[in-house]
Amino acid sequence: MSVARITEISASSKKSFDDAVKVGIARASKTLKNVSGAWIKDQEVAIADGVITEYRVKLKITFVLEE
Repeated sequence: MSVARITEISASSKKSFDDAVKVGIARASKTLKNVSGAWIKDQEVAIADGVITEYRVKLKITFVLEE
């Protein structure tokens, strides 16, 4: 039987929401072992002068704890 933990992180990208998700998962995988899943909790954008300047996501990352 395995036990998993869930942690919440924020990530951003100047390209897209998809890229922000990829950045967040890549970064989480550097620190956390056994990352097994993620879901998007929230999305938002930063805007300056009517133009989107940054895409931001809040992710819930699931990782399996080692025995």
